[in-house]
Amino acid sequence: MRIGINTPVVTRFPGGHSAWEANAGIEEIARIAVTADALGFHHLTCSEHVAVPAEVAEIRGGTYWDPLATLGYVAARTERIRLATQVLVLGYHHPLEIAKRYGTLDAVSAGRLILGLGVGSLREEFELLGVPFADRGARADDSLRALRAALSQRQPSYHGLYHEFSDMIVEPHAVQPRVPLWIGGRSARSLRRACELGDGWVPFGLGFDELRTLLGRHRPPDDFEIVLSAGHVDPIGDPAATRNALERAAQAGATVVGAGVHAQSVDHYCEQLAALADIRTRYFPRDEER
Repeated sequence: MRIGINTPVVTRFPGGHSAWEANAGIEEIARIAVTADALGFHHLTCSEHVAVPAEVAEIRGGTYWDPLATLGYVAARTERIRLATQVLVLGYHHPLEIAKRYGTLDAVSAGRLILGLGVGSLREEFELLGVPFADRGARADDSLRALRAALSQRQPSYHGLYHEFSDMIVEPHAVQPRVPLWIGGRSARSLRRACELGDGWVPFGLGFDELRTLLGRHRPPDDFEIVLSAGHVDPIGDPAATRNALERAAQAGATVVGAGVHAQSVDHYCEQLAALADIRTRYFPRDEER
């Protein structure tokens, strides 16, 4: 089983983060990343919002570290762990902007980028950025096709419904021949989009029964990643419940499991990661990296 870390500090949902995170900064994030790297965790995450309306922040939270800056710093402090945007909102960026900025991150991290991407749902943020909201799904599909054509290419070319480019140099660019694209969402449409245009699906806000039903109706292609969350676990305090959460995610179809851990401090967080790694090693055979 491959387990990724839902990075603390970088995103703080109301009622969903620990008190110590409020005063933590980049050194605490880096320490957790270095620990997760040494313990063999698959990836860590960083999400994206540019600006969240105050009333929306009461529900979604208002703290969102910029993923490019954050993951760039973490890349310099780690060696193997993969760096996942979970997720970038496609409509906020031109595909070549993503290809250049995150292609550079892939280059400086020696090919450890995973691009988690989503359509987006916060209308106020679209309007703030001057981005069309109504047709964001169609625009996202076109952006995904354009990204696939542009990533890892010095001179990309694409002619689509919303985006068109050629005779342009993008240097540096991603060093992976095929950067993994994980598509976020919670609908059957997002799963179809992921199967058609991506390399993995990162659902949110769905129970395991709903996930099993969706995955049973839309069989993913071979080598497709299903990235399911085990939620926040307590490997030291309740190893049996932690093991059960991982098993439930695997039974629902996960090929990669995302998890956070309950902790009272950064020291405790790192201790919890070590206990989680021990549970993974003892009870779950580890797949070869894909």
